[in-house]
Amino acid sequence: MDDEQLNFRNELLRALGPQERDLIVPHMEPITLDVPLILEMERTPVGDVYILESGLASIVARFPGGRDIEVGIVGREGMTGAAVMLGGDQSANRTFMQVSGHGFKLPAPILSAAMEESRALRSLLLAYVQTLLAQTTSTVLANGHAKLEERLARWLLMVHDRTDGMTISLTHEFLAVMLGVRRAGVTVALHLLEGKGLIRSTRRQIVILNRRGLIEEAHGSYGAAEEEYRRLIGSPLGR
Repeated sequence: MDDEQLNFRNELLRALGPQERDLIVPHMEPITLDVPLILEMERTPVGDVYILESGLASIVARFPGGRDIEVGIVGREGMTGAAVMLGGDQSANRTFMQVSGHGFKLPAPILSAAMEESRALRSLLLAYVQTLLAQTTSTVLANGHAKLEERLARWLLMVHDRTDGMTISLTHEFLAVMLGVRRAGVTVALHLLEGKGLIRSTRRQIVILNRRGLIEEAHGSYGAAEEEYRRLIGSPLGR
């Protein structure tokens, strides 16, 4: 990997020291991550982990009958392979790209060996897993107690944190899957946020108009996990 490729956008790669980078960077393969590429399958051994430089991946839990709900998202702040970081070999959930981007593919055995060799790398990646748990906790709380428009505001903020610009390209159908609700409910929630001047929505795009307003609309469901990331990783997640 040449010098230009060392100008990483991924926050975990940026947080690594030279010795830790030497353990994994030579084994990283640049890869285009297109929608709907599956990065991990549920109850299937993880062969590779993916380190995102751009784009967005969804961690989705699957209910009997094919019903899905998003339990986490990963962007340039992190990577897939939490099970590997914890010493396991497979995930209970499916992870796939929901916004196209690019990044690196790293064989899971290489990551495991590097974590055994470097205490600093192990500490960083376990801290990252803790931030994922904080994110999942916030998602559970939001799903259980927040109104749909509040959950949608939180979700848009989380996506905005991990992508460039103010435009998010997603369909209403996809949003319904991510939030675990019917498409009609998503449409109503989008209209509510749009009526308040917080977003502009079309069938395939959402434009963020007022980020501060979205934070207020989320009513406390956004912010706790983002602060935990800043505390543990040492870099801000929100804008």
